Amino acid sequence: MAMDLQSRIKEAVLSVSTQAEANPDVDEALFESGILDSFALADLVAALEKEFGVQVSDADLRPKNFSSIRQIESYLQSHGVQPA
Repeated sequence: MAMDLQSRIKEAVLSVSTQAEANPDVDEALFESGILDSFALADLVAALEKEFGVQVSDADLRPKNFSSIRQIESYLQSHGVQPA
């Protein structure tokens, strides 16, 4: 069964997180909660680009665009990624 968009995003987030036991909900602040740090942002963007076939521009490389799973979902949908 195909995973939905939020599940795929969550998997990408957890693949670069330093918190092995993290289980963020869709609105959790990923940076403020420590699930991601500023060093993980580039790794997260690379994982999202690979998973979803998008190109994140340097201008979009700001933590606010990737602050929660829901925010990442909105960003990806605004760049042509469709929900599963």
